Amino acid sequence: MALLVLFSTFSFTVAQHYCDDVLVNYSFSGHAESCGMEVQETADLPECNLVQDNCCSDEVLTVDGQNDLKVSFDKLSFEQQQFVAMFIYTYLNLYEGLSENIVPFSNYPPPLLVKDIQILDQIFLI
Repeated sequence: MALLVLFSTFSFTVAQHYCDDVLVNYSFSGHAESCGMEVQETADLPECNLVQDNCCSDEVLTVDGQNDLKVSFDKLSFEQQQFVAMFIYTYLNLYEGLSENIVPFSNYPPPLLVKDIQILDQIFLI
């Protein structure tokens, strides 16, 4: 049950960097690094500037967890208070020990040893 609550409230973000519809880099912890294919304009030679659309794109996938878990125990009805009180009382008295130690076989003697089984089977403790 705890794992279900943990995974239902878990949220994360994945950043992805694409170049021409090919995934180049991804990151779970922040911004994905670029591939270095951005268009760089040179100020010295304006005729050598590349005029093309940027082929790279960044995509961010965000999965938001559930945020509406509100458990409050300050507004319990009378029936709920009775249930909690009875549950605690029965749980605490569940493992109550006996007043005296009862041994059910104390009135019976052990069986008579007719033959020594260790000698017959030749089993000796070393």
